Amino acid sequence: MNQQGIGTRCVQAGYTPGNGEPRQIPIIQSTTFKYDTSEDMGKLFDLEASGYFYTRLQNPTNDHVAAKIAALEGGTAGMLTSSGQAANFFALFNICEAGSHIVASSSIYGGTFNLIAVTMAKMGIEVTFVDPNASQEELDAAFKDNTRAVFGETIANPALTVLDIEAFAAAAHRHGVPLIVDNTFPTPVNCRPIEWGADIVTHSTTKYMDGHGAAVGGAIVDSGKFDWMAHADKFPGLTTPDESYHGIVYAEKFGKEGAFITKATAQLMRDFGCIQSPQNAFILNLGLESLHVRMPKHVENGLAVAKFLQEQPEVVKVNYPGLESDPYHELAKKYMPNGGCGVVSFELKGGRAAAESFMKKLRLAAIETHVADARTCCLNPATSTHRQMTDEQLAAAGIPAGLVRMSCGLEDKEDLIADIANALK
Repeated sequence: MNQQGIGTRCVQAGYTPGNGEPRQIPIIQSTTFKYDTSEDMGKLFDLEASGYFYTRLQNPTNDHVAAKIAALEGGTAGMLTSSGQAANFFALFNICEAGSHIVASSSIYGGTFNLIAVTMAKMGIEVTFVDPNASQEELDAAFKDNTRAVFGETIANPALTVLDIEAFAAAAHRHGVPLIVDNTFPTPVNCRPIEWGADIVTHSTTKYMDGHGAAVGGAIVDSGKFDWMAHADKFPGLTTPDESYHGIVYAEKFGKEGAFITKATAQLMRDFGCIQSPQNAFILNLGLESLHVRMPKHVENGLAVAKFLQEQPEVVKVNYPGLESDPYHELAKKYMPNGGCGVVSFELKGGRAAAESFMKKLRLAAIETHVADARTCCLNPATSTHRQMTDEQLAAAGIPAGLVRMSCGLEDKEDLIADIANALK
């Protein structure tokens, strides 16, 4: 399936109905599944057979959609979670524990920054944040003996910095740990991090993948390329017996291709229960079927709005990797030759007050805690999504107080520009 074009995979991957079966992925809206004998169910609990016994762990609808996303990213296995935050937490916690250390780009979504810097710190997991433009020497200096993962975002939300995936992957692999990349903004239509060396890819499927603001969700995809057994001492959860599953060793039983997702499902989903509902997975799949058609329009609108904003005297700075003047333009051309996304961030003269005044006067663009939607929306991160960060942390993440994040939807670009021009007046 991965040899087919990205559009064909958006429409067809993950589910092939048999004779007389539903053409659309069916919604299996059931908490439990019936078996004839206790022995049959016991094999599932021992991970000796494939199947379903409780939707808190797995559900057929979810697995079909996860398989589609894995095919889009070029991975070997995937899983859905209840949100993008849950996906990032699972991806990290699946290989980290108390006493572990993470190296992460400082330019990431505020919620993820807080997850790693505050919540996971309470669990005994420490982090070193590095500049996304760090040199190989600076990256190497961030690693410790207990480092277990490197994390970054393909296009950071909302600073729109572009991660040098190959550079971060090279550093991670020199130190025997995987690179985890959140690929929410470009989606696999515009960038596939696994092709550039990433080992694990995460998504907030709430964004472009759903694309209509209808269903919250997340996804994790494993490349199937990281050799856990080659670094067995670093990842005992994958390379030593799991006594909660009768001593199974995930990396031995499921190999490089399936160990990571199997452990995350059998262990973390079992214990945390952050499952995506089958109804949400069904809605997500509807969005995926048009993802390859929608993304070029988002990119077209984003670039048009960015070019317009660049010429306005009220605007201090525009961040959009598609602009030739953007410092990340060359990286964007390398990793995303067809464009990145429809999100533009720009700083207005006058700080928070100017940002709030501007957004109140918009008519098409709605003020929302959302992004990557069919409808244009915007917010001021310093007073919303990133308000838990200090001024120093905001500056390090490239988020000045007057920054407005605008997610350009699928409207006509001329109407979006007219709305913005009126608000700026």
